[in-house]
Amino acid sequence: MACKFNTQVLVCTGSPSAENEGDKPANKEYNRVIVTRCNQGSLPACYQEGFGMVSTKKLFLGTAVLGFSLSHSISGLAQGEARPELTGTWTNASRTSLSRPRGVEDLVVSAEQAAQLVSGMGLAGISAENIENGPAVDPDTGAPPAGAQDFGLRGYNLFWTDPGSTLASVKGEFRTSYIIDPPNGRLPRVEQPKPDWDVRNYGARYLTGIGVDDGPEAFPLAERCLLGFGNTAGPGMMGTLYNSTYEIVQSDDYVMIAVEMAHDARIIPVFDSAEEARANRRPAVLKQWLGDSVGWYEDGMLLVETVNINPKQMAESSVPITAQGRIVERFERYSETEIVYQFTVEDDNLYLQPWTAELSFHEMEGEMYEYACHEGNHAMPGMLAGARRLELEEEIGSDDD
Repeated sequence: MACKFNTQVLVCTGSPSAENEGDKPANKEYNRVIVTRCNQGSLPACYQEGFGMVSTKKLFLGTAVLGFSLSHSISGLAQGEARPELTGTWTNASRTSLSRPRGVEDLVVSAEQAAQLVSGMGLAGISAENIENGPAVDPDTGAPPAGAQDFGLRGYNLFWTDPGSTLASVKGEFRTSYIIDPPNGRLPRVEQPKPDWDVRNYGARYLTGIGVDDGPEAFPLAERCLLGFGNTAGPGMMGTLYNSTYEIVQSDDYVMIAVEMAHDARIIPVFDSAEEARANRRPAVLKQWLGDSVGWYEDGMLLVETVNINPKQMAESSVPITAQGRIVERFERYSETEIVYQFTVEDDNLYLQPWTAELSFHEMEGEMYEYACHEGNHAMPGMLAGARRLELEEEIGSDDD
């Protein structure tokens, strides 16, 4: 077995000897991946602490996470009864939305009904009829002029979209909404919500280009490349217009979820119980992107509880909670190729009752490539200069006047 330190993390790989692990069945190849928090001086103690074994087909040391590099694909559904094996590359791309469309009553539909629903869906502001006409803009007409009725209201090249081609498939069923409770598939919002963040209609800005632009901090988080849009990283992780790929890496102490969209990364510490996890939360004053998430294994699932999400993120989220709310996620390895993912949202300030959504992550072949968000970074001077020009034109008139 080969071991080395990478900062304060011990990483060991290789085949254990019979002296340390006892005789293992000859018909399986056992590889060990040890990742533990310890310092170099305590190597013997760390080694003797004992770690679970996983049966692997291949192992590759790659992307840096908390000072160590780790990425490997695993065969088998679980590491044990209490710990499902989640490591791998996955996608949750689908045409299903969080809430059920109006006029659709059933959560589960047949393959024929699912295909019919998808055929009538628009995409990025483009009608289903125009989608059939082709993915690209007409080279003779180009984009609409500024001020035209559809300026800023739609995308003009479907080549860059990849939301999936079917409704969400969960446990072999086609679903019409992610929400499974309430049974009507709709958010149970209170009539008078009490958000604790600055309320801005960022959706209107996306559609019209009209919004606050006093300085860089006024732009939405996705425009500034701080977080992905569409709630891809969650908590409450859902697919979006494109880049719905995820890479999950497990160690004894952490679960890391790398999100393709805007390369968000969730690094979740894992504890022996819910009580221990909650006792090890970060100070409440640290209002981080993606929140304060802690995890534990229970009933063959990974449970992750998140609180204290940065209010700026909640102002733009499709799954918002206040400082009094929480989101509980459940990851269950349903089959060799599917993780069933469920999240429950609780917050009396915003919702009439707790509500639950469910979707699946399906196994993907190949690696996840980096998504580099630069538009907001490189275009920021131009966007601010354009805003100042508009202000000047309002003050002294434009050249066309």
